[in-house]
This record gives sequence, C-alpha cells and structure tokens, in this order.
Amino acid sequence: MNIYADIFLTFSRVGAFTFGGGYSMLPIVQREVVERRGWVSEQEVLDFYSISQVMPGIIAVNTSIFIGNQVKGWRGGVLAALGVAFPSLIIIMVIAAFIANFVDLPAVQDAFAGIRACVFVLILRSILKLFKGAVVDIFTLALCVVIFLLSVFIDINPILYVVGAGLLAVGWRMAGRAKKA
Repeated sequence: MNIYADIFLTFSRVGAFTFGGGYSMLPIVQREVVERRGWVSEQEVLDFYSISQVMPGIIAVNTSIFIGNQVKGWRGGVLAALGVAFPSLIIIMVIAAFIANFVDLPAVQDAFAGIRACVFVLILRSILKLFKGAVVDIFTLALCVVIFLLSVFIDINPILYVVGAGLLAVGWRMAGRAKKA
C-alpha cells in the first residue's frame, strides 16, 4: 500500500475510535504507530504527545502532525492531521442531523454515561503510561508531585506549570552537570 494512503487510513482509524479527545487517543496511537507499524518509538510518541499538550490546538491533531511528519515529512503530517480529523467531521455531521430528536431518550443518556466511564478508564491508562515514561528519577517524581499539588490548589494557566517545570528541570540538570565538572 502507498505510505501516504497508509498514514491517512491509520490516523482515520485513530480518529474514528478515539472518544473523549486527545487523552484517550494515546493507547490507540501507541498500538497503531508503535506496535503495528513501527513508525516511531514509544518514547517519541510520548514526546510528541507532551509537546502537543502545550501547543495551541487539538492534542490529537497536533500529535498526528508530529508523527506523520516523522514518518514522511510535511506531507505525512498533513495527511495524518486530515486522517485523524476526517472521522470526527463525518460523525459530527451525522449526529448533528439527528441528535436533537434523541438527546432526551434515557437510552441515549445511558449510552453517554457508559462512554464517559470508558473514556475515564482510557485516560487513566494513558496517565499511567505517561507516568512510567516521564518519572525516571527522584527529581522528576518530586516535580510531578509538586506540579500536581500546585495545579490542584492554585488555578493558573497550565502553560505556566509546563514552562516552570521545564525551566526547573533545565536548571536542575545544569546544576548537576556543573557539580560533576
């Protein structure tokens, strides 16, 4: 199969089976692009995912662009973004045409409750995978705990936490290297 068609179809599958946004897409992306196709490593997916979270835009689209670009340059990035967005566009158009007629039905509300529960589990699973890849030493564990507690008790823009954590990590690593020299 043509690699460009494969990129588009792979990310269309990711887009079609990702309910709940970018956080729930991580297990599907890992299965499709790391395990099945070997296009990128698990660490690269985590890096792309992390960068995508601090960039403006939709996490799923941003991550797909990074992965597509890694596989086949800017054309791969564009096709991956189109692929991940295409199923949502079709699904939303179909739902929009009919949802007003069915939204108050108990079965529809029950289905949404079940989907939310499933999405929570998928997000939790992604968090555990991210935790394993991100917390690699006592410093990153301490940073993780501090940022978590700050974010629970102090409501500021998450970008400030990300930038602060990045600056702290750079400072910590530079201080460690200076100490060794």
